Amino acid sequence: MAVRTPFLAGNWKMNLDHLQAVAFVQKLNWSLKDASHENGTVEVGIFPPFTDLRSVQTLIDADRIAFSLGAQDVSVHDRGAYTGEVSGEFLAKLRVTYVIVGHSERREYHHESDDIVAEKVRAALRHGLVPVVCVGETAEDLEEFGASAVPVAQLEKALAGVPADADIVVAYEPVWAIGSGQAATPDQAQEVCAKLREVVAATMGEDAAARTRILYGGSVKSGNIASYMREPDVDGALVGGASIVVDEFSAIIRYQKHVGV
Repeated sequence: MAVRTPFLAGNWKMNLDHLQAVAFVQKLNWSLKDASHENGTVEVGIFPPFTDLRSVQTLIDADRIAFSLGAQDVSVHDRGAYTGEVSGEFLAKLRVTYVIVGHSERREYHHESDDIVAEKVRAALRHGLVPVVCVGETAEDLEEFGASAVPVAQLEKALAGVPADADIVVAYEPVWAIGSGQAATPDQAQEVCAKLREVVAATMGEDAAARTRILYGGSVKSGNIASYMREPDVDGALVGGASIVVDEFSAIIRYQKHVGV
């Protein structure tokens, strides 16, 4: 059975300029060192705004900080007359490893359809980036269809045609839980994540399902992270607001030590 390293990913959204980003990454690294955090027990991902990527990448490389770098979005296009778009080719040149695709805020505010999300998954893979494919249901979806129907359909569309050897991450983010303080219960998260793993198995094969990490996101805090990480199909978290608070994100990363599982 594949061993899946827990992945704690911080989505900063539109917060922290490049100077603040450098200071934050330094403080987070110091906080983990002071707490004797053992690198390798979990993977830490930082997803800053586009304008911060170069500064954060330079710091991570220069100080050999054990954080992975991610971007918050990617264009379906590789280059051309697409004002405001950022190509996967450019992200790869910055040694970005991951890119968030299909976040609920992109789906809602930028009207990204399942077809566009699928194109972005392919664009990320085309440039050697690992897409963090976000799926989730609204409160209305939950009431009408139940917890897993919409996320499952979204993921099926996103993974259509993706090769079996592709490296992906899936993030289940119930829209009703994001920023609301009303997190899904561990049982709810496990139920949906298990269904999503079945989708990976059906579309990419059993080996891919065994190695693919599935994250939970939605009002994740240091006080509840361990309860999610006890679930067999929850392999980490995509953290929003708590990821731009040094002490809180540090505590989330160190969930194995300060809470226990």
